Amino acid sequence: MTTQGTHTFEDLVAEGAAVPTDGWDFSWFEGRATEARPSWGYARSLAVRLTQATASLDLQTGGGEVLAFALDQAAAALDQRASTQARAVSAPDQQPPSRQAHARPPRTPLLAAATEGWPPNVAKATALLRPHGIVVVATPEDAPLPFADATFDLVSSRHPVKPQWAEIARVLQPGGSYFGQHVGPRSVFELVEHFLGPQPPEQSADRHPDRERAAAEAAGLEIVDLRAERLRIEFHDIAAVVHFLRKVVWMVPGFTVEQYEPQLRSLHERMESEGPFVAHSSRHLVEARKPTKLS
Repeated sequence: MTTQGTHTFEDLVAEGAAVPTDGWDFSWFEGRATEARPSWGYARSLAVRLTQATASLDLQTGGGEVLAFALDQAAAALDQRASTQARAVSAPDQQPPSRQAHARPPRTPLLAAATEGWPPNVAKATALLRPHGIVVVATPEDAPLPFADATFDLVSSRHPVKPQWAEIARVLQPGGSYFGQHVGPRSVFELVEHFLGPQPPEQSADRHPDRERAAAEAAGLEIVDLRAERLRIEFHDIAAVVHFLRKVVWMVPGFTVEQYEPQLRSLHERMESEGPFVAHSSRHLVEARKPTKLS
């Protein structure tokens, strides 16, 4: 269900401009915009890796929503595993269970941290992740990571602005892994070019998976998995466009309703006459491993 035709352009723009933009909760878009999701299911895949990690770090965690979901999934999986093991060792034909068999698995890695650079998100992530035992560290996106060498066996990130491969390699333990979902080149550029006009081919080229592979390998990491998909997005009203551009600030840098009123109005009229505005997001999954040091 959309709001097209039920509110004026001014009403919709005002509504999109009033929605808070902190965190990475996109539930407000329900009924107003849709985006196909990558086939690999990043958050659930991260949950599996969290059940195996002893020290984890989530970079540019936003409001912590994705990490919190993955931690909940990891905890549920560990609880299920513990329950299954308890039933198995208590069966009549089994030997008495060992002390280790009764031990409850940890609900999160023993050492867990996250970073975030935007103050409103730092506050939101801290409140959301503290119950999970996650320490949120406020640090700029392009600053060196404030952690010692070889601290973590899992580093993760969903949609980092720009992955710092040398820093990721530095804080990973030998044999540790980086697992991330990245925004690829020319993502949602149909919308970007409506506001900014045609963009040069090299725009966002550094986000290409092949370039990221080369940068990761130059930092000493081995690529384990690299997959890319292009996914359909539909915007059903101009309020959704306004909120999206205010929330994802790098799409149209410096976006304000006042500055881009003509483009917003023309897009509103287009959606009223033609239906949803269609764009395509670009996503790729990256898994890299730090080689184990030779003895």
